[in-house]
Amino acid sequence: MDKEAFLMRAGPLRHRCSVQSQQSVSDGYGGYSDGWTELRKVWAEITMPTGRTAVVAQQITRVVTAEIRVRPTADLVVGMRIVRGADRYLVEAALPDNENSMLRLLCSLVDAQEA
Repeated sequence: MDKEAFLMRAGPLRHRCSVQSQQSVSDGYGGYSDGWTELRKVWAEITMPTGRTAVVAQQITRVVTAEIRVRPTADLVVGMRIVRGADRYLVEAALPDNENSMLRLLCSLVDAQEA
């Protein structure tokens, strides 16, 4: 089998997303604060998110998860963020497939006020 057979097709990768990393950013007054910095753009396939409720700290909270598929890359790791429009997904796991032709990102949807 040739190498072309293992490459991920571009068809399902129809969502243009931003990959972000949390970094210390200068506030302009000699101090620093934590903020999200865009590293690059990627094409991705975002599957329909699933939702459930969970009890966290004696409060019912919603948990929305999604699976995002991208081309494999070594620098996309747990803790980074994928942003598409107003939606922000925190990467909880990065799982390559057996042929290393696709990277599955298991993510949770982050509320705007937590972002």
